[in-house]
Order: sequence, then structure tokens, then C-alpha cells
Amino acid sequence: MTLYKVYISINHQQMYAFPDESAWEYEVTAQRNEIKVFERLFDQLKQVQSKNFWRAHVPIKPYHLDGENDEYDIRIKKVYAWIHEFGTDEARSFIEQLPYFTLRKEVNY
Repeated sequence: MTLYKVYISINHQQMYAFPDESAWEYEVTAQRNEIKVFERLFDQLKQVQSKNFWRAHVPIKPYHLDGENDEYDIRIKKVYAWIHEFGTDEARSFIEQLPYFTLRKEVNY
């Protein structure tokens, strides 16, 4: 069970193996299979952004009725949830301050 340290950039939707490769916002320590989830989420975000680009050319479609925008919001929240799970204490405390973050309480039966 080897843990790897990667550096995540939400702005660039990239992961970096070394901190000096490019600008990054979050440091994450996780196993290889968990890091692959970040890759998949970033790929999904890029696909949704492409759909949103073409949808933006359709006139008179309100934002709140736009499924593609909702899809993007869901994906970006998942990225932040994974960063919260595997990130540093500093990353966790920042993400917990975001307006859409709610910490789920575990229920013991």
C-alpha cells in the first residue's frame, strides 16, 4: 500500500508529480488507484466544459434550467470532496469554508 504525493491544480485541471512543475493549489497524498479517480474527474470536467461551450451558443436558455451547468457543478464538487478526503489539513480547512460544503455525519446504528 504505497502512498503517492501529487499536486492538484483545479484551475488547470491537472495533477503534477513534482511541486515545481507548474502552479498548483492542493497537495494530496493517496494510493495510485485513488489518484486515477482525479484523472477521470478532470477528464469528465473537460467533456462537460466542451458541451457547455456549444450549449452557450443556444439563445434564451436560463442557467438554472441548464443540465450541463448542473453536471459541471456536480463534478467540481466531487473533485473538492476528493481533495478534502486526501488533501492536507490546510486543504481540508479551506474546503470546509466553501459555501456548498457540508460535512456528512456518520450514523452509528
